[in-house]
Amino acid sequence: MSASRDLGEGKAFAELVEIMSRLRGPGGCPWDREQDHRSLRGCALEEAYEVLEAIDAGNREALRQELGDLLLQVIFHAQLAAEAGDFDIGDVIQGLRDKLVSRHPHVFGDPSRPEQGRKVVETAEGVLAQWDSIKQEELDHTAADQAEAVPKALPALMRAQKVQRRAAGAGWQRSPGEARAAAEEALTSLHDGARPADAERVIGEALFAVAEVARSYGVDAEQALRERVDRFVADTKGREGGS
Repeated sequence: MSASRDLGEGKAFAELVEIMSRLRGPGGCPWDREQDHRSLRGCALEEAYEVLEAIDAGNREALRQELGDLLLQVIFHAQLAAEAGDFDIGDVIQGLRDKLVSRHPHVFGDPSRPEQGRKVVETAEGVLAQWDSIKQEELDHTAADQAEAVPKALPALMRAQKVQRRAAGAGWQRSPGEARAAAEEALTSLHDGARPADAERVIGEALFAVAEVARSYGVDAEQALRERVDRFVADTKGREGGS
């Protein structure tokens, strides 16, 4: 049995929050006491990528450790917010709990309409569409507003697909054939001697269209490119080893 189960998950979590508070308090860690939301920005991003690295490697022990490091970032930011009087970790948890229930009426029913019972959603695609629809209702945002709200800090291919999915709710969507044609047209227009600025625009058009093609096939474009780069690196290393 894990240490967290021995303590009780709630107690273990409460102790973790208390440790963070002590690190930030008088007599705590000088480094921790100097941090703010902005200074920790890179840490959160790095820890998220290390979680992905552990997942891709299939390393469960590394994944356990990296999830802990990522959780630390959540606890740290919540502690900073609590000190400023903005919110605390309890507010974060309650907000997440409410969101999970309200965005999954096919599991929990609609909290605002209990008499209607559960909705029926049978596919992952249907769940995503329902999630976006409920989010629009909750925030009174259009699909176009949601597309604009996709974080700019996301990796470009990931952001492209997320923007495309949300924009589809506003009526913007090409067929797989149209997206392929757009990618081919963009690349065909690229000629030797093109100015860097022109090449950048054309390649951007092509990549955006390729991301759309990938989305139409249910493919994560970011993951597909990451795996292709990994194969290229492995092949290159193999060729060097055999020479």
